[in-house]
Amino acid sequence: MITLTTTNDFSSVLTEWETLLPRCQANTIFLTPLWQKIWWEHFGEGYDLQIISIYKNGELIGIAPLTLKNNILTFVGDSDLFDYHDFIVAEGQEDPFYTTLTDHISKLKWSKITLKSIRQDSPTLQYLSPFAKTNGYTCKISEEDTAPTTDLSQTWDDYLMGLRKKHRHELRRKLRRLEKAETSKQYICSNLTSIETDMQDFFRLHKASSPDKMEFMTLKRQKFFLDTALNLIPKNQFKLYFLEIDNVRVASCICFNYAGSYLLYNSGYDTNYSHWSVGLLNKALCLRDAIEDGQHTFDFLRGSERYKYDLGGEDHFVFELNIEKAN
Repeated sequence: MITLTTTNDFSSVLTEWETLLPRCQANTIFLTPLWQKIWWEHFGEGYDLQIISIYKNGELIGIAPLTLKNNILTFVGDSDLFDYHDFIVAEGQEDPFYTTLTDHISKLKWSKITLKSIRQDSPTLQYLSPFAKTNGYTCKISEEDTAPTTDLSQTWDDYLMGLRKKHRHELRRKLRRLEKAETSKQYICSNLTSIETDMQDFFRLHKASSPDKMEFMTLKRQKFFLDTALNLIPKNQFKLYFLEIDNVRVASCICFNYAGSYLLYNSGYDTNYSHWSVGLLNKALCLRDAIEDGQHTFDFLRGSERYKYDLGGEDHFVFELNIEKAN
């Protein structure tokens, strides 16, 4: 028997959600109930929250965290802060989940469905198009962005040997030059008592990197970043890295430690130290840390910045799906 419930309260489904997620192909930190709850608390005003849970014989098989605003149905969150979106579906339960979900969605009042940041291997891309066709809706699936990822070797030396010769040579040369600066070091800040101060240094370096990052890092987003740090550090899922030269923090980045991967979420550096390639080297040292920590992959997340490919990233695409009702 298939049953469906709807709630607008994260706490009522949090435990079941956390238990289900590791059984899902789409398992990522952006789909954890904690991440989505934090986003909702900071940015959810004006949205109608609908967390749809689907059960088979009393067992939860999937969750659809959706919002409705201006007759547009979307995932919880936005692509500015979520690199990946999707439905949370137990592997092997796709047929009953999507059949039940789309039947429910067809009865809701909406004019358009916009689902962003869906990974290329997601069953959502497979199941939503037939749903639209059956109901006489238009459906468009378009490539939205790339999220380069690299599989990690067992050792740093093996990883370096896997890079293209030019990139390997350049990285080694830059690392040797950095090592000659006796006062350089990289470290992680994970102390809850000092994290607010440490995050201020991250914000400074992030905004100093480029005009686009300066514009992006609003006070509201700073509060969101800090809240994620405070909630994820106790879970050992939030790593705030700094690269320091002559006792000055010159580069920083945030990595998430989740499900066998490090995810490079955001970064910044002092452009006065560009000649040291501090932004690139800080990320490379994070990648080395991931290898030493026994991680399987290093996910550079969305964007096609050159450094991701210099460090061995290979494209994995994300898609946007739009469904509209006929006029």
